[in-house]
Formats: sequence, structure tokens, C-alpha cells
Amino acid sequence: MKLADAEDHMQKAVEATQRSFNTIRTGRANASLLDRVMVDYYGAPTPIKSLATIGTPDATTISIQPFDRKSLNLIEKAISLSDVGLVPSNDGAVIRLNIPPLTSERRQEFIKMAAKFAEEGKVAIRNVRRDAVDSIRKQEKSSEISKDESRDLQDKMQKLTDKYITKIEESLAAKEKDLSTV
Repeated sequence: MKLADAEDHMQKAVEATQRSFNTIRTGRANASLLDRVMVDYYGAPTPIKSLATIGTPDATTISIQPFDRKSLNLIEKAISLSDVGLVPSNDGAVIRLNIPPLTSERRQEFIKMAAKFAEEGKVAIRNVRRDAVDSIRKQEKSSEISKDESRDLQDKMQKLTDKYITKIEESLAAKEKDLSTV
């Protein structure tokens, strides 16, 4: 594995962690809150955004208008069963989700959830480092590179790892601040 490949994988881990952070609500309506909700549509788990138009008419409401009216009840059921913590209201054509203000307990739960997502991102980055270091050691063993080159590449890999873990920690700190702000 080359350094550029490892860096690309690490960047993708940071982006995936950021997407996970976006699914945590902060008291404001945001369509990405529903990104992890899957609807059992004709036997296949399908993301809501593939089945409906999701909008935020105001800061405390998310509206979901299905492309197929038959999927309205399926979407409502999927939201009710998900860990989003919102109660859908259905008027026959559109599902509305009212975003209540967060309680301090709920804020703490979301901060813990964000920390869990951050830890998963860090583990993904460390796994990329481990795979790259294993590859470097194999090259050294097969005499493709010298011991000094191997040590230099491993040092560079560690610096890359530190850089991307810092990015995740910065994103986590920003999300915690956002969640803590009333």
C-alpha cells in the first residue's frame, strides 16, 4: 500500500465520520438526520431520500413527501422504529417531523453518540495505518526497500495517522460545542 492510497483511505474515514456526525440532531431541522433510516420497501432496505423528497420548511420541521403514496406508511413506520427519536405525523400526503428542543440529558446522549462515531473513525484510520505498515514491513523483508526506507515510510505513516486523527478530534469538538449550545 502506497502512502497516497493510505492517505486517501484515511480521508474517506474522516468524511464517513463527518457524515455520521451530521445524522445527530442539534435542535435544528436537518434532512441528514434521516440518512441512516432505512425503509423496508418491497423487501429491500431503502434510504428515505430514495423514496421521497425531504425538506425543511422551517427550523423545527422536516417534511417528507413520498414519490409513491403507497410508501407513506412504510416511511412513517421506519422513522418510528429508528433511533432518531422523532414522532412522525402523517396527513395522508406528507409526513412531518417536529424537532423538539433538546433536553440536557438528550444533549449528553448525543455527545456520547458523537464520541462513539469519532472512535469508530479513529479505529478505521488506525486500521489503514496497520495495513500500510504491514505492507512496508513485507517490502523490507523481501528486500524491496532498505531498513532506513522502511523506518522513514513508517514514520511518515504515523504522521499521516496523527494528522487525520486530529481532524476527527477537531470535528468531534465542533459537534460537541454545537450540541452543547442551547
